[in-house]
Amino acid sequence: MRTTPGRASGRAPRRGLQPNALGTFDTIVMAVAGSAPAYSLAATTAVLFGAVGLAGPASLLYCAIPMLGIVLAYARLGRIDVNAGAGYSWVGRTLHPFLGFLSGWALVFSATVFMVAGSLPAGTLTLSLLAPGHADDTALSCAVGAGWFLMMLLVVLGGARLTVRAQLVMSGVEMLVMVAFVVGALLHRGSATAFDWSWFGLGHFGGTSGFAAGALIAAFYYWGWDVTSNLSEETRDSRRTAGLAALVGIGVVFLLFEAFTVAVNVLLGADRIRNADANVLAVLGQEIWPGVGGKLLILAVLLSTVATLETTLIQVTRSLFAMGRDRTLPAALGTVHRRWNTPWVAVLTVGAAALVMFAASAAAGSVGEVLGDAVRAIGLQIAFYYGLAGIAAVVAYKKLLLASVRDFLLGGAWPLLGSAFMLWVFVESLGELSTASLVIGLGGLAVGVVPMLVYWKKGSDYYRPARLDAGRALAAAEPYASPDSPRARRADESLATDF
Repeated sequence: MRTTPGRASGRAPRRGLQPNALGTFDTIVMAVAGSAPAYSLAATTAVLFGAVGLAGPASLLYCAIPMLGIVLAYARLGRIDVNAGAGYSWVGRTLHPFLGFLSGWALVFSATVFMVAGSLPAGTLTLSLLAPGHADDTALSCAVGAGWFLMMLLVVLGGARLTVRAQLVMSGVEMLVMVAFVVGALLHRGSATAFDWSWFGLGHFGGTSGFAAGALIAAFYYWGWDVTSNLSEETRDSRRTAGLAALVGIGVVFLLFEAFTVAVNVLLGADRIRNADANVLAVLGQEIWPGVGGKLLILAVLLSTVATLETTLIQVTRSLFAMGRDRTLPAALGTVHRRWNTPWVAVLTVGAAALVMFAASAAAGSVGEVLGDAVRAIGLQIAFYYGLAGIAAVVAYKKLLLASVRDFLLGGAWPLLGSAFMLWVFVESLGELSTASLVIGLGGLAVGVVPMLVYWKKGSDYYRPARLDAGRALAAAEPYASPDSPRARRADESLATDF
C-alpha cells in the first residue's frame, strides 16, 4: 500500500503529490520517452556494432526477454504498493531496508549522472544544427546542454500536467520522424549488406564474452521505462496503469530499436558505421533521404535527449521525495509546493548538484569521453537496482506463485530470470570497465552507505518496515475483507489475470 506521508516521524501527514494527474496514454508516453529511442540509438548503435558486429538485433532481442521479467516485477509490485520511491520501497519491505535504500540511492545517483551525460549530447546536437563550426567545443556544448537541463527543470517544477504536455510535443514529433524513417528504410533501394535472419541468432557473438558485451550495451537501450512507477502516486488507477504503460512502452521501443538496428546493418555497412560513431543516425538519414534526412534525424535525437532529461528528472526527484518523506534523507526533500504539487526542494537540490557536475564535465575532456565513462557506470547501477526489484517481486508474491501456471511463470520464473540476468550483467561487467567507470559506478553506491547509516541511527521507521506481502496487501485493499475471505481470493485471481 502507499507509504503514508509523515509515517516515519509520527507527525501529522504532510502535503502529498497531485493525485490523478496522468491518464493511461500520458503514462505510456512517459514510458517511451524514458527509454529515449532516438537518443539510445544515436549514442550506442556504433558501440553495439563494435562489440558484436551484425549481432546487434540479437543482443536487443535477448536482452528484451529478461527485461520484460523486470517490467512484470515492477507491474506486480506496483499493484500492492503505490509509492513514488518504487524499488526503494519494495526492496526495503521485502528483502532488507538497507538493500532498499541502496536500490533507491542507485537510481538517484545514476539518474543524476545521466542528466549531465545526456545534456552534453543535447548541447552538441543543438550546435550541429545551429552552429556546426562550434559542435566540437566541449565547454560551449556543456553550456548549451545546461540550458536545456534548466529548461526541463522548470517544466518538472511546474507539475505533472505541464510535464506531460511538454512530453507529448517532444515525443510526438520524435516518434513521427522515426516512423517515417522506418518506412523510408523499407522503401529504400540498394543496400551495403544483404539482410540475414542469422542476425537474430546466437552465431555472431563469438562465445559468452561476446554475448555479455552485447547484453551490457543493450540493457542501457531499454533503461528508463520505470519512470511510470515513480509517477504512480500521480496516476489515475495507478495499480493497473503504471505496469500496463511500462509493458506497452517496452514493446514500442523494442520494435523501433530492432527496425533501426537492422536498417543500419543493411544500408550503411561496417566501415560507415564505425566512422559515423555517435552520428550514425545522421548518416542513416542522409542515406535514406539525401539532403534533409540527416538533419531530421538529428532533430529527432535532440528531442529524444531533452525528453529523457525530463523523465529522468521525474525519477530522481520523486525518489528523493519518497526518501525525504520517510526521513531516510533530509525531511525537507519530502516537501511539496503548495501551488504546483511538486517536490520543489528535491527538484532544486538535483538542479544544484547537476550544475556542479556540468562545471566538472566541461573541464574533464571531450564529450565522448565524459559520456562513455558515465554510460558504463550507469549500467552497473541499473543492473543492481533492477536485479533487486526482480527478487523483491518473487518474495512479495511467494505465497501466490503456485496458485496457477500463469502465476508461476509471470510472477515467479520470468521476474527471477530477469533478476538473474541483471545481476549477472553487474558481475560480468566489473572486469571490463575502466577505472573511471568503476569509481563512478561502485563509488556512487558506496557513498550511499553514509546517509543510510546516519538516518538508520536516527530511527527512521523505514528501517522497521511492515513486510510487503501480496496476499495481505490485496486483502487490505478490500475494506471489509480478511486475507482468507472470498473477496480477497477474488482479488488475488484478478491480479493473476492482469499480469
